[in-house]
Amino acid sequence: MPSYSTALVWLRRDLRLHDHAALYHALKQTQHVVPVFVFDRTILDPLPRADRRVEFIWETIAALKAELQNHGSDLIVRHAVAETEIPRLAQELGADAVFTNHDYEPAAITRDKQVAAALAKLKIAFHTSKDQVIFERDEVLTQAGSFFTVFTPYKNAWLKKLDPFYLQAYPVARYQHHLAQRSAESMPSLEELGFERTNLLELGIRPGPAGAEALFADFQNRIDRYKDARDFPGVKGVSYLSVHLRFGTVSIRQLAAYAWQRGTAGSMSWLNELIWRDFFHQILWHRLDAVHHAFKPIYVDLPFPNDPTLFAAWCEGRTGYPIVDAAMRQMNQTGFMHNRLRMIAASFLVKDLLVDWRWGEAYFAEKLIDFDLAANNGGWQWAASTGCDAQPYFRIFNPVSQSEKFDPEGKFIRRYVPELSAMPTNDLHAPWLAKPMVLTGAGVQLGNDYPLPIVDHAEQREKALALFKRNG
Repeated sequence: MPSYSTALVWLRRDLRLHDHAALYHALKQTQHVVPVFVFDRTILDPLPRADRRVEFIWETIAALKAELQNHGSDLIVRHAVAETEIPRLAQELGADAVFTNHDYEPAAITRDKQVAAALAKLKIAFHTSKDQVIFERDEVLTQAGSFFTVFTPYKNAWLKKLDPFYLQAYPVARYQHHLAQRSAESMPSLEELGFERTNLLELGIRPGPAGAEALFADFQNRIDRYKDARDFPGVKGVSYLSVHLRFGTVSIRQLAAYAWQRGTAGSMSWLNELIWRDFFHQILWHRLDAVHHAFKPIYVDLPFPNDPTLFAAWCEGRTGYPIVDAAMRQMNQTGFMHNRLRMIAASFLVKDLLVDWRWGEAYFAEKLIDFDLAANNGGWQWAASTGCDAQPYFRIFNPVSQSEKFDPEGKFIRRYVPELSAMPTNDLHAPWLAKPMVLTGAGVQLGNDYPLPIVDHAEQREKALALFKRNG
């Protein structure tokens, strides 16, 4: 017999109805399960009114409601403060328990403690499960029993621990007859939530589990070439599944199982990226202070000049370095940035413009549709040389050589910096070095059609080295 008569399943970063840990446990233990989603005012109120992430979530929630209604059930959707709404709703519906999945971010940890305490006062159980990573918290530790701060040993331990048990799907369908039968109710419109439509759908981004399934099916045809193609933003080399991983419209177990079982060089290279994701999540869990401070204590107080004019030029994609500008414009226009470009853009901000990595991290957090605190913080601290297993401070990306190596034909630059589209490829990566007749022939007047470099890379490199050496 089920342990509970009625339970809520609180959806958060797990917006799907299959292979879902919390939903599975609730259905297995409960006679009547009611799925719930809260558009949390605490999260939404500070956001810009046109936000692709909110629209992605809204479209996904609408799809999940329709799917549940096909089963005679429904998804209750509220626009409220989750800390108070979840206990209130649980009491209103006579729930014996609330089930949800772990969230590792500091604000979420605080929120969940408050919800658990409020539910306890009402004598309502609160159950949480691992769902968004393969290994979490203390599941992969060093032989000394501490958490890993270097990726390669972590990866080796992660792979050694991996077996089919950790990758098996939760068979939700087996118990879906325990979904509560409910009359369909409406959900707030995007406008009622206070948000505007963006260009999300025009970009071809398909929200929800159906969108994730389509992308994954397409990627399976390309995964064996991933290792060779992944670093080139001008070609279709990556999976584009990051936003679906962020919001849980796809199961991490499904993706990792496919990559591991396929076992090709390409699939294992992609699995390596999924392991990086777990790595950064366990770092976040063990070092919450690294959210706002350098992971390495010696770099906590680096005296960055933080020139706001240089920062603004970087944000707007007008630095005079085409690969950097193309990267920033891609993010501003689409909410996505290729991973290689994230490293180039971050390195340029910190090591060339000498701007605090936290400025760039915050800008990425606002613009990226796949923004994930653990990965964003980990990636920025890696590029800034302040994090765990980070790029050594004396290894500084040269934006021109990076451009020549990873966009050799200039396809990506020409797409996002169209004012340079007529430039010969040999001159495209550093137009300020081009001969006047070449610029004239391409219809480019530097300083007018396209900016001159706002800094000299060689000079800034020396300044960056000096900055870090003083604190090293």
